[in-house]
Amino acid sequence: MSQAEVPRMKQKPAALVPLGTLIGRELRNEKVEKPTVKYGQAALAKKGEDYFLIKPDCSRVLDNQSVPFSVFAIFDGHNGISAAIFAKENLLNNVLSAIPQGLSREEWLQALPRALVAGFVKTDIEFQQKGETSGTTVTFVVIDGWTVTVASVGDSRCILDTQGGVVSLLTVDHRLEENVEERERVTASGGEVGRLNVFGGNEVGPLRCWPGGLCLSRSIGDTDVGEFIVPIPHVKQVKLSNAGGRLIIASDGIWDALSSDLAAQSCRGLPADLAAKLVVKEALRTRGLKDDTTCLVVDIIPYDHPVLPPTPKKKRTLLNSLFAGKRSNSMNKGSKLSAVGVVEELFEEGSAMLAER
Repeated sequence: MSQAEVPRMKQKPAALVPLGTLIGRELRNEKVEKPTVKYGQAALAKKGEDYFLIKPDCSRVLDNQSVPFSVFAIFDGHNGISAAIFAKENLLNNVLSAIPQGLSREEWLQALPRALVAGFVKTDIEFQQKGETSGTTVTFVVIDGWTVTVASVGDSRCILDTQGGVVSLLTVDHRLEENVEERERVTASGGEVGRLNVFGGNEVGPLRCWPGGLCLSRSIGDTDVGEFIVPIPHVKQVKLSNAGGRLIIASDGIWDALSSDLAAQSCRGLPADLAAKLVVKEALRTRGLKDDTTCLVVDIIPYDHPVLPPTPKKKRTLLNSLFAGKRSNSMNKGSKLSAVGVVEELFEEGSAMLAER
């Protein structure tokens, strides 16, 4: 064989791959990259002031194609239901309208935290213009692929249970009784924090902000309680590994009865719809029905898993340190740890000062 013939042999055209095979490969890769979202909801009413939002089929346009995302939210009203209903009907549109058009997926996710702040503030302003005095907590969750973004005011809560057995709180409770930073903020702004005075001068109940007597330091609505109660949410954004995770989003009727760990443990290994019912049942068994009790369970799982796999009992102590703000070396492709629930924190901000957001 001559040297001149060698290059010509190397230039032999590659074998043709049928179009159907190429499309199948692309679809399989897309499914691996995009998880399945499954959810369940359960509730018991005491006052009838809890509302929730479930929108698993939202979409936006990216490069002339529809890109899906999901939204789940809890609204725990107080002093009436009008603020909770108004927020449920208007908050999502206000958030989306604050995101510029034509962004890439990465840019859209980066713009989302600030848009959530803008949407909360706009919803609060619009509701206060109605002249009604009710208020509501909000825990608002946006799921885009493996990325979860949570914005919250009040004491509804969202927790994340990963395959490593680590339960992480994705919200901050804005209860004056428990949140020292919020108490200091309110008093530094000129508000007064104290308990309810009853006949004889005795103080009873949780700490409240005066005027108004609200137990929370952040909410949407509450026109009558002064400028110390703000609608600016705590926002946290995390990215799950491709092992997925479970979100439990619930009003304080759950969290006054169950710790985050107990709520997560009580429903592991069950489908989301049954899990939500079991969490509500466990809260009722523990404390009785003393408040509206609403729970959403959302599983973010690989597309080929019918249910989130049970959490391994081993390796819990090893993984307690893996929920970190910076990208961990264990997030690299092929790492064994990435298969058992490592979470990457992308963003967190909780300042109540709008100028800082």
